[in-house]
Amino acid sequence: MIRKIPILTFMALAFHTGLWAQSQGSVMKVTLADGTVDEYPLSARPSVTVDDQTVTVENKGETTTYGITDVKNYTFASSSSNPQEFIRFIDNNNLPNVVFPLSRVRSITSSTREHSNSLSEILQENGNISLFVAALNATGMVDSLKTFEDTSYSVGKDSIDWTNNRLCIHASVEYDNVAYMEHRYIKHTVFVEPNDVFARYGITSLDDLKLLAAQIYNPKYPEDASVTDLTDRRNSLNRFVSYHILPFQGTYYNLTCVDGPNSTLARNFNRREIDITDWYETMMPYSTMKFSFPSGSENGLYINRRGVQSRPDGRGFRYRGAKVLPASDVPLNTSAVNGLYHYIDDIISYGIQPDGTDIQAYVFSDRMRVDCTTLSPDFITSGARGHYTRSNIENGKYGRGGQGSVAANNVNTCLGFKAGSAANFQFTGNTHMHVRNRVLNFWSYGGDEVLIKGRFDVTVKLPPVPEGNYELRFGCQTDFSSRGIIAYFIDGEFVDMVDMRPSGKDPKIGVTSDEDLGGDEEMTSYFDHVLHNRGWMKGPASYWANWSESGDSDGKTVFRDTYITLRRVIGRFHSDGKSDHYLRLRQMMESENNELNFDYIEIVPECVYGNPDYNEDRL
Repeated sequence: MIRKIPILTFMALAFHTGLWAQSQGSVMKVTLADGTVDEYPLSARPSVTVDDQTVTVENKGETTTYGITDVKNYTFASSSSNPQEFIRFIDNNNLPNVVFPLSRVRSITSSTREHSNSLSEILQENGNISLFVAALNATGMVDSLKTFEDTSYSVGKDSIDWTNNRLCIHASVEYDNVAYMEHRYIKHTVFVEPNDVFARYGITSLDDLKLLAAQIYNPKYPEDASVTDLTDRRNSLNRFVSYHILPFQGTYYNLTCVDGPNSTLARNFNRREIDITDWYETMMPYSTMKFSFPSGSENGLYINRRGVQSRPDGRGFRYRGAKVLPASDVPLNTSAVNGLYHYIDDIISYGIQPDGTDIQAYVFSDRMRVDCTTLSPDFITSGARGHYTRSNIENGKYGRGGQGSVAANNVNTCLGFKAGSAANFQFTGNTHMHVRNRVLNFWSYGGDEVLIKGRFDVTVKLPPVPEGNYELRFGCQTDFSSRGIIAYFIDGEFVDMVDMRPSGKDPKIGVTSDEDLGGDEEMTSYFDHVLHNRGWMKGPASYWANWSESGDSDGKTVFRDTYITLRRVIGRFHSDGKSDHYLRLRQMMESENNELNFDYIEIVPECVYGNPDYNEDRL
């Protein structure tokens, strides 16, 4: 059952375990163990300064200082053998605001706001976006923005405690503390063109916007050009509006794994050669939105952009796309209890843009490298992706590798998902699945992964793609005896069964490093072709791991240069652009201890993997 937000009611969001609370637009009261009480709206984004004796909270120009009488209860542990637990509030930009030692927190409550704050309602209150809101109302898509919680979801209280030893899950050579969501929230993100953006194109009325939507989508879907019912999902205006909505809560920095304005993780990417990207299914049926975060002069978050930094990519493609404005550039509250919205500076679509660009043909004729932690809206709304830990690395932003099996001494805190609680994933009851927290030196793309364990059988809905032929790949780490033998299916058809345990050095795989090939470009390209025919590829050359906690790059490991971080070519499929596609992963070994690191997938169009005029880049 999906619960909607009652008018004039604020529902407090106590985030799963109580070790980490998240609130959107709430007034939060914090009562410390010594009786001190503070109250402030998180939407004001207070800043926090911490030293050995005080916690200073600056909010709307007013500064409050809390004394710490017992420094040991506050100081982050320098050793995993003596960790401390903290309660952390996260503001609407996913930046840490207030951190208190759990031992000093007595209670947390939320006050009732004097006005309603569902996403549908705060959109209506903003006169600067009235044209988009009119279309949102006319199409009925506004109703989807009233959902808040799946009340049919439940989990035992013993399953939401990260200190429960039964939930410390073995993962290859280390252990993860795993807890589960206490509540399953349903949220959305809306990208909105302000009225002045539409005005640049001569669009000043709802009728004008209807004509624009028809020009964008009728050429791509001519069979639906006669659908005039605005609430029909095939109608062009309905497509226009629904393409602007994502079925999860996406903040400015968590829509890609840049993960902050001064991101250490972003330095794991070769940003001179690639822009950091992620891809998400939208509320428009069978459509995907691309997000890019380039570095350099065009630094920022973009939708449906193509290129590298401020120049074309290796194939000569460049398209600016629409820039997402950070919250600091929008002088009003854009966050609600069930989601948020962002301003964008240009029109977005999955069709023919006003400038004549065919987005599907131009932007999406490229390799889609999709981090598996983005494949379910629940991974993002729940905070599982980019999850904070109990480590002292950047105040808990990143965990530590090599953690042991004693939960109380293990700083890694990961979020698990029961069957039915992760949209786009179907799996059997003997399957364990959790999203691992980020680790800077971890051999996983983006520093995290989805871990699947047991005698699992998992089916994953893939992001939609335009019409065409595609090759599906899976990024993985081999050379672990626990990996097992996996049967792969595409759209229900068996395509392959692979032993994932050997390293790339094994003759069955046969990886030879670029260095051992003598740096000869022709020989390297030939070997890549031979390896691909065996169903394997080296890892991407654009990502590396093994950064130190201080950000020192000495000893970094480029994924292409290892025998462990490989890509498995699963198979090929055809898409008509109007159907869903699925990947099924089935563990074939009779053991509860086998696992699969579900790291990233690549969905590669034929114009990339089968182009006779150029080889696919190694990035």
